[in-house]
Amino acid sequence: MAQSKGWVRRYFKAFCKGFFVAVPVAVTFLDRVACVARVEGASMQPSLNPGGSQSSDVVLLNHWKVRNFEVQRGDIVSLVSPKNPEQKIIKRVIALEGDIVNNVGKRERI
Repeated sequence: MAQSKGWVRRYFKAFCKGFFVAVPVAVTFLDRVACVARVEGASMQPSLNPGGSQSSDVVLLNHWKVRNFEVQRGDIVSLVSPKNPEQKIIKRVIALEGDIVNNVGKRERI
């Protein structure tokens, strides 16, 4: 009986050590290096989520490229929605700083 209590105590101690090391490492990785996000809706079709509302795609968001301002045309970026700050949106980069963008065929509402 005493041996079984010692085994449980050692297991719990090892679990706590691993937990208190793994959680900060995982949080730092997800915050600074990369994280996983789910894409829903028709905004990025056909590249992402080709099935429409019936399915969703999963993407890996690279935080390093954005932090170093290494974004190029054609990259897909995630940002906070200006209309709903609690929602993240995913868009494709079509222009960089200094580029002139013509809005052909679509009328913008002011």
